Amino acid sequence: MFKQNAFLIGSCVGLLLALAVEVAPAVAQTGASPSLSTLPSTTSNQDGVLVEGCMVRYINKTQVPSESQGKLTELKVEEGMTIKKGDVIAVVDAKQARLALRMKKAEELVAKLNAQNDVNKRDAIASEEIAAAEAKTYDELYEKGAAPYWEMRKKQAEADRAKLRITLAELNEDTAMAEYLGKQIGSELAETDIEMRTIRADFDAFVEKRVAQLGEWVQPGSPIVELVQMDEVRVEGFIDALNYAGQVSRGAPVEVLVTVGGSSTRPVTKRFNGVIDYVSTELDLKQRHRIWVRVVNERVGDGWLIMPGMAATLQISPSTP
Repeated sequence: MFKQNAFLIGSCVGLLLALAVEVAPAVAQTGASPSLSTLPSTTSNQDGVLVEGCMVRYINKTQVPSESQGKLTELKVEEGMTIKKGDVIAVVDAKQARLALRMKKAEELVAKLNAQNDVNKRDAIASEEIAAAEAKTYDELYEKGAAPYWEMRKKQAEADRAKLRITLAELNEDTAMAEYLGKQIGSELAETDIEMRTIRADFDAFVEKRVAQLGEWVQPGSPIVELVQMDEVRVEGFIDALNYAGQVSRGAPVEVLVTVGGSSTRPVTKRFNGVIDYVSTELDLKQRHRIWVRVVNERVGDGWLIMPGMAATLQISPSTP
């Protein structure tokens, strides 16, 4: 048993030594491990802080959902189209919603007529005047001994009830007005439901993907299209928070160098000027801040000069720590 264990241990040690011999030349040739060689690097020079290994990313990339359920009756965009803010993307069937709006409008009209009806109040006011006059007359007759006490008290009670009827008529008018306002809100909700069935773009965008199909039944939240904002993008990178503490802050001027074409040996770059729009307060596992710069994109024919995923470099102007 001891000989077998010794044989197994010797075999493992020999295998590890062989692997070390094969890996050593590769490491010596590159000068670093593969995982470390691909990390973004940050260096300092006379022009400030140079952040390499940055990448162009989207600012807005969203799937536009349906806000109502129904059949998709119109689909006005295709993949690859450029649309403006407010452009109609799709329309969900609104027949039932329009009928509901007509019903709400009818209910609103009935409530409006009830709120404007002051017949009961005018009748109550006229009745109160008569009752008050009768009560005054019977009070004078009672003072002269020409009318019994209880008959006089009865007329006074009738006059008091007439005043209460005026108060009740006013309360009914207020209630009718409140009901009218409620019906108005119901009509506005029905109109909103119709508007929600017309799906519009929230920003100038490029149609990246069309998810729904014409004639498809959609639910609230069902994705219709995927839109990407291309008129502005952001260049994102990481900077060492310990070695460059206080040298990078929001609003600091920066020069952005984006690789827009060419090859790995002869890249074609484009320079942009901007400021740092964001510096994260939280550090990642490598003790780095995440920063990004907003860049205004340029049109090239039907496309754009800067595309998400392109490599970039940030040259941050020097600042006093």
